[in-house]
Amino acid sequence: MSGSSAVAVFGSSQTDPGTRMWAEAERVGTRLAGAGFAVITGGYGGTMEAVSKGAADASGHVIGVTAPQLFPGRHGSNPYVAELIEAEGLAGRIGVMMERAAGAIALPGSIGTATELLIAWNVNHIVRRNGGRHLPTVAVGGEWHKVAETLVTEVGAFPGDVHLVGTPDKGVDWILDQLIIR
Repeated sequence: MSGSSAVAVFGSSQTDPGTRMWAEAERVGTRLAGAGFAVITGGYGGTMEAVSKGAADASGHVIGVTAPQLFPGRHGSNPYVAELIEAEGLAGRIGVMMERAAGAIALPGSIGTATELLIAWNVNHIVRRNGGRHLPTVAVGGEWHKVAETLVTEVGAFPGDVHLVGTPDKGVDWILDQLIIR
């Protein structure tokens, strides 16, 4: 494994238990924990909870980074979080996740997930230009392909800074290939 043994997973807070998206997110957590990685999420419900549940059920370490001042209506973290970090604001929350992660997976989501993905992409853009440590980042789902196409063609983003795949399993396969030293 790499020096850091955690993977940040971004995704929707609106994913409901019993749905296909919940089951896929839970499997992401299970597979990452099974490979020996901790998971880091935003710590709340939806995809974050599903990933956390999967990792916890597989005896993995679950880190939740919440932002109580930003989300005053959300109390505490989901029940699977073993290590809670309370950050100040959105930028602080994402910053903590990036600092603690060896890699990142963006599952389907909305504007919050897009923000997390774009920060990871921007970090990779900067370090590629300055010779720093690249954060292996994979985006799962067709909506990210559209976002990526726009960023590459319209604002000059480098396509290799984020890997795009169609399914969560392919995303986990890719991130594990990047992070596990054979």
